[in-house]
Amino acid sequence: MPSRHIPLPLRADPGRFAAAVRYLVTWFVLVTPVAAAAGSAAALFLWSLDRVTRERFENPWLLFLLPAAGLASAALYHRFGRSVEAGNNLLIDEIHEPGGGIPPRIVPLIFLTTVGGHLFGAPVGREGTAVQMGGGIAAAFARTVSLSPARVRTLLMAGIAAGFGAVFGTPIAGAIFAIEVLAIGRFEYAALVPVLYAAVAADFTATAWGAHHTAYHIGAIGEAALPFTAALLARTALAGIVFGLAALLFAELAHGMAAAWRRAIPIPLLRPVVGGIVIIALVFVAGSRDYLGLGVTSPDPGATTIVSSFQPGGASAWAWWWKLLFTAVAVSSGFKGGEVTPLFFIGAALGNRLAALMHAPAGLFAGAGLVAVFAGAANTPLACTVMGIELFGAAAAPYLAIACFASYLASGHSGIYLSQRIARPKPFAAHAPTLRAYRAGRSRAPGRRRAP
Repeated sequence: MPSRHIPLPLRADPGRFAAAVRYLVTWFVLVTPVAAAAGSAAALFLWSLDRVTRERFENPWLLFLLPAAGLASAALYHRFGRSVEAGNNLLIDEIHEPGGGIPPRIVPLIFLTTVGGHLFGAPVGREGTAVQMGGGIAAAFARTVSLSPARVRTLLMAGIAAGFGAVFGTPIAGAIFAIEVLAIGRFEYAALVPVLYAAVAADFTATAWGAHHTAYHIGAIGEAALPFTAALLARTALAGIVFGLAALLFAELAHGMAAAWRRAIPIPLLRPVVGGIVIIALVFVAGSRDYLGLGVTSPDPGATTIVSSFQPGGASAWAWWWKLLFTAVAVSSGFKGGEVTPLFFIGAALGNRLAALMHAPAGLFAGAGLVAVFAGAANTPLACTVMGIELFGAAAAPYLAIACFASYLASGHSGIYLSQRIARPKPFAAHAPTLRAYRAGRSRAPGRRRAP
């Protein structure tokens, strides 16, 4: 066909091609050191967590030093980290409104306090640490090369994706999460290429260092054990609603407890001390240590863990509630580490029990719950669907997607990240510029500028 019939935008354009090459080379140069450093930090972090968790299992008495560990953590942040105490919310705010900066000390502070907390049984996660390390590394690198605010913004997203993707071994989900978590109802495709490369490169780096991730098995979709049926899809949607309500409960309880701690204990150094004492008391009330730490595995064969929840009867009836309560106390009182792995536990254990009630496959519902509770709590249904596919396989994708999006809708405009914007509100709720403003009851007045 003669070239005159080819639409102008599709004709060969050396200038555009050169610009695309420059774009790719620029971000390759900028992102590679950040991804390598974030992946290496994630590998060291995972190794450290594994080591201190084994120490805690071998020395149960360490639990009674948890209040002292909370005091030490609070003292470190009081002395060196007041400007970075907001953690993930600080990163999100800086991406939306560049200018304040992310001090490099966020990296060692979050690393030391998270590993220290896990040594003594703090029931917190690891995503917050990985995300903050990745973001802190990206911010430090951006300062050394003097980037424009727009490029700093993209590089921070790349750092978040690198940390998330490397610590969970889910790079594609990490890339999507870094963009999707910023604002409900908006996805910025312009940053996708550098962010995706950062997540993949960081995961590759962590794996090269020998980092290992837990393998989960939900069974074979389409076979007799897991038939693909409309009835099972409907039950999964119903379970997704329950997962969303659990996410809502966790977010509201954690934020409500944080406000209560501030009112009851005006001295910040004392809050994790009292929180540690409460957690020790909860261990005796619950009669179990299953809800301490990450809860991925346990040397006790009868313990409820994330892994055990994939087997029929592998979770006790109220394990999901106890983990929710333990973690809400920990994060609200000031222990560092994040909420995502505990949310995995809550979702997997709750999915196990829902499977028994609905006569559904335990592995499928545990896997769906693992990602769907996180989807509802973080308002990131797409990232969590992809995470489920990376963890469990593509055959389960329809079930995972239904559970994640049902949870996302059921959780409303609540969430664990208060700096998250609401670019486009969910169908049934009023608009607010951030979740923080939404919780304060302030909706956007007519005529005001939409949040960035």
